[in-house]
Amino acid sequence: MVSSTILRAQPNSNSDIKNGTVSGRVIDAQLNQPLPYVNIVIKDIANKVITGGITNDDGTFEIENIPEGNIIVSIQFVGFKTIDKNITLGKGNYKVNIGDIKLEEESTGLDEVTIVADVSTIQQKVDRKVITIGKDLQTAGATASEIMNNLPSVSVDQQSGSISLRGNQNVRVMVDGKLSNIPAEQLLKQIPSTSIKSIELITNPSAKYNPEGMSGIINIILHKNTQLGFNGNINVGLAYDIEPKFNGSIDANYRNGKFNLFGSYSNSVSKNNNYGHINRVEQEIQQNFNILNNNKSNLFKVGIDYYLNDKNTISVFTNQNIFEGWSKVNSGIAYLTNSSLNESQFTGGENENDSQQYNFNYKHDFNDEGHNIELEVDHNIYEGLGDTNNVFFSSQRPNFIENTDTDRNRTTINLDYVNPLSESVKLELGLQARLFDNSIFYQSDARETNQAGDYIPTTTRFDYTRDIYSAYATFGKKLEKWSYQVGLRAETVNVDSEAFKKDLSSNEELNIPFENDYFELYPSAFVTYSPSEKNSYQFSYSRRIDRPGIGQVNPLPEWNTPLISQFGNQELRPQFTNSIETNYTRQLEKGSITAGVFYRIIEDEIQQAILIDRTDLNRLIMTNLNFDNTSAYGIELSSNYRPTKWWSINASFDLFSQTQKSVAESFDTNQDIILNTIEVDNISYNIRAFNNFKVSKSLSFSAFGMYRGKNKSIQFEMKDMLMVNLGMRYSFMENRASFSLSYNDIFDTMFAQFDSQRPFVQHGQFNWESQQISGRLSYRFGGGKYRAKSRKQRDNDVKEGGGMF
Repeated sequence: MVSSTILRAQPNSNSDIKNGTVSGRVIDAQLNQPLPYVNIVIKDIANKVITGGITNDDGTFEIENIPEGNIIVSIQFVGFKTIDKNITLGKGNYKVNIGDIKLEEESTGLDEVTIVADVSTIQQKVDRKVITIGKDLQTAGATASEIMNNLPSVSVDQQSGSISLRGNQNVRVMVDGKLSNIPAEQLLKQIPSTSIKSIELITNPSAKYNPEGMSGIINIILHKNTQLGFNGNINVGLAYDIEPKFNGSIDANYRNGKFNLFGSYSNSVSKNNNYGHINRVEQEIQQNFNILNNNKSNLFKVGIDYYLNDKNTISVFTNQNIFEGWSKVNSGIAYLTNSSLNESQFTGGENENDSQQYNFNYKHDFNDEGHNIELEVDHNIYEGLGDTNNVFFSSQRPNFIENTDTDRNRTTINLDYVNPLSESVKLELGLQARLFDNSIFYQSDARETNQAGDYIPTTTRFDYTRDIYSAYATFGKKLEKWSYQVGLRAETVNVDSEAFKKDLSSNEELNIPFENDYFELYPSAFVTYSPSEKNSYQFSYSRRIDRPGIGQVNPLPEWNTPLISQFGNQELRPQFTNSIETNYTRQLEKGSITAGVFYRIIEDEIQQAILIDRTDLNRLIMTNLNFDNTSAYGIELSSNYRPTKWWSINASFDLFSQTQKSVAESFDTNQDIILNTIEVDNISYNIRAFNNFKVSKSLSFSAFGMYRGKNKSIQFEMKDMLMVNLGMRYSFMENRASFSLSYNDIFDTMFAQFDSQRPFVQHGQFNWESQQISGRLSYRFGGGKYRAKSRKQRDNDVKEGGGMF
């Protein structure tokens, strides 16, 4: 990856400015493809820098406000030979188009396989924020999950691994824009940080994207080793706090003639220890938890690109993921006023799942550049088995075993058409079908009591299908200083679910059906205004939907503790969001700064509800319900700055506010259950700063600090958190190999403390292995210069269930 530095204009007297303009396009000489983010430097004949800029996504550039006279236009890009053009601006020649500039690569050595910048950069585009992952952030963590907390507005729950954007977990996670049935928290722990090229934060997606996810889309772009000949990368990492964690990967490709064969393998083997307590003050009850997970996952990918000719390409690939793990949960309840009531529970679980993905892609390029049509068919299969053994000590509850069998299928068919009607006008059209089918079979040998008070075995099957058919159109145009894009997506949705519950002792079966069919329109609009090379303004609007995920609608128990159970709500409806966002970007001499404001109106909001279990008044049931409309707003500030050649800073601040509504049951003075409508106003903020110190070409150090303010939810008020991490990176073997070492949470301040007032007054704390020491070794091999087929960016449309907090 190449990190481009934008050169800023030097002061000139107003009498010298004749509004001279130089424009053109930069392309790769070998591939005949546009090159984005190329430095365009305008100098005078004394080689003094006047102004400059970078090329757009299509390789074009236009530099304005250049004084008349003789100038040098220097085209510079890391890994390519620099080209200088001498031009004279004067009477009758104030607007010069130098046409296509073809850049040739500097050399053919190994260093051209993958170019990774030392420092990560943040770029604000019209519909997304792009963070290029440099060597500094690769040092910040071994996996994608670990470096996410370094990104503006992104947070990862260290207990459950769930990811949130702008304080909301309703976010879609993509890898190279592809769908995946692998749970996001599981997938992120498998991707080595050295495999990541960039991460896109799409907080207000256009109508071209699927409209799921209230807070937006996170798209992880991986490095593509698809160059001529044989190329590859090897990564291994080891981390340790209480338990060891290992991850490794190898990816390689062979390109020769019309074929490009590629493949990769990554694995993750880790034990994770969590522990904590919850104290109920008024009842004087203390709950203690100790959780140990042991997870092993293996991800395989293999595929081929076949270049029929210059206009037609066929690509196929498959992903195969194998996961197995076990968990041991020891929980105890201590009654401080009567120890004879003390009880404890041991839960031992085994879980295994297989995920399969099969992808076919055909692309046809027409004669005009950028004019193409593309067909993609993607099929996902997920099969999971889970067995849980619940053992109770000093308790009236009997031991019981739970078995869960999950089968999930998803097929997505996309047909996309792109037509640049002119140099400044672009039309995009598309059709899509998404077919989703999920079946869960649950069995327990003792879950309920009959009228005689005996425990009886039950079985439950939950079938859920959702078919979505959609069409979209977007139209964009560029003016001198303005650009805009408008779009509309139309969707028809058919939802059908049914729960079958069977009493094995009486053979009676209860069926609970639910249907929800609807048609919706999702408009979007984007406007960008760039009055100068230094300033840029963006405004965007989109309508989005958050469809309930399987974990939210599944009526089967998601998890149990001695005093808390969580279930889904089969009749949960989707929530809709109208989102408005505006951003301002200022280019500085040594970096850039971006500020943004967003506002959301949320309809039929989905929130958690807390109910009292009627079979045991000391137990709570957590589920989800739809509530009235609400609103949310926030501000964001991010910057990358290089004070000196050896010191660079990426920093961000984000604040968000939202009013949450829910219902919670509690007891009145007569110990009768009453239903309360709860409204919580939550304002939370985060501050992050990542510092990279370059000692030499081979050695660098990093320091990361994060402060997370208090955060309120319906049930808990989370206290603030602080984390400080240190890291180093050393490159050797002519930059083909590198070693990284990091030490996270050096002050041991990263843990979750919380208070609760409903339905009981509670205090608690949970800890995880935050003080990890991790080391990674990376090595790349091969050579060549050919870049193969780029792939579209699609989003995931299925939300998994959440953790406890």
